Amino acid sequence: MTDRPLWSYRDIAAHIKVQPDTVRSYRKHGLLPPPDHVEAGKPYWYADTIRAWVASRPGNRGRGNG
Repeated sequence: MTDRPLWSYRDIAAHIKVQPDTVRSYRKHGLLPPPDHVEAGKPYWYADTIRAWVASRPGNRGRGNG
């Protein structure tokens, strides 16, 4: 097992500056990668998984990391 932190819908939403419900909608419509871990029925993703997904999303140009 690894000590890498897992991100919830809320963490992903904060990272991409949207509401958690938007992230849930992305998953419902198959736009979010599959979760890296599921605990008690709740999905979680590694930060690296989400960063790679964000980098591959269309229209992400101009959305620098700060």
